[in-house]
Amino acid sequence: MPTDSLFSQRAYMRFWFARLAGAAGNQMMMVAVGWQMYDLTASAWDLGLVGLLQFLPALVLTLPAGHVADRHHRGRILAATMGLSALLGLVLVIASQGQWASRELLLALSVALGTVKAFQMPASQSLAPLLVPPSMLPRALAFSSSAMQVSIIAGPALGGFIYVAGPHAVYAVCAGLFAIGSGMILGLRYEHQPPPKEPVTLQTVFAGVHYIWQRKVVLGAISLDLFAVLLGGATALLPMFAKDVLHVGPWGLGLLRSAPGVGALLMSAALTRWPVTRRVGRVMFASVAVYGAATLAFGLSTSFVLSLVALFVSGAADMVSVVIRHSLVQLETPNDMRGRVSAVNSIFIGASNQLGEFESGAVAAWLGPVGSVVVGGVGTLIVVAVWMKLFPSLAQRERLA
Repeated sequence: MPTDSLFSQRAYMRFWFARLAGAAGNQMMMVAVGWQMYDLTASAWDLGLVGLLQFLPALVLTLPAGHVADRHHRGRILAATMGLSALLGLVLVIASQGQWASRELLLALSVALGTVKAFQMPASQSLAPLLVPPSMLPRALAFSSSAMQVSIIAGPALGGFIYVAGPHAVYAVCAGLFAIGSGMILGLRYEHQPPPKEPVTLQTVFAGVHYIWQRKVVLGAISLDLFAVLLGGATALLPMFAKDVLHVGPWGLGLLRSAPGVGALLMSAALTRWPVTRRVGRVMFASVAVYGAATLAFGLSTSFVLSLVALFVSGAADMVSVVIRHSLVQLETPNDMRGRVSAVNSIFIGASNQLGEFESGAVAAWLGPVGSVVVGGVGTLIVVAVWMKLFPSLAQRERLA
């Protein structure tokens, strides 16, 4: 097998399969928890609380979690978080089988899952660069993104299928996947150099924020994604488009939700084979512009087929931006800072997704769903133009490293 093949990097492939197992488990568990909560309470408010109570711990704990990732063995942190997720899955199995699963228990476990994810994300994101040579990192990140897209597409469908046998069956499978992922990470071998001991202070915890602010290339890449996704996201409004604009049923909504993921999956596979190596700044800005234009086309479309194509293109374009941005951020950041910088990046990603859904809904209440998506698409194109002026070094960046 060629030495430049990702499959020859045994540590990375072990990490990839473990991450695939963990991501699939997370997706399936979210489907089961949401469905079980609605079975118990029939309350849309409680469904919203499940998501909110997972997001808040991540928001509060991510910066300290990034500090932990930079001070301790990242593989062990990741294995521990997966092991804790497996234990939470077992609690849900026992509670569901024993008929004592309740609203309060599901909300409490949502807080616990959010806390675990707060530590999982910085450790996972900052571990990948230690497992492959720098020249292979863009392909590795693209391949890693393909695992996430597979789990996003297949995980909910598989979880819904298994739920027919009861929520305990889904939770049992999730616990098994988390346990497998934890075991694979525990067997991971890579060079770990413990950082010098230093006291934990606010300055060290917020060092990632300071580092990003001082590196304009990193700041520009992260903030571009924040504002582009914040304005351009249309996912939250897809039920309105399916019912009121495109006049399709639940089957149509399912296809609309799947289209961006399919586009992202195929693009990640292409980037694994043919990574972007030249004019990376221009390619990144162009991909975000295509994402904005595709969002605009979706907002104006009254054809179901055209809407599917627009969402497919938006997912593919977003994946190009994601891979370039993550590669730039990791390669521009020294290893002893990657955990804290990844933590700030994960906050930006979470904020863009969560606030983006709120922004879409708020504008839709004022202008309607079409107006909201059109404004978002135009806003994304404006952000691209402004950011190219604000961060010329990023726009003119020739290579990743």
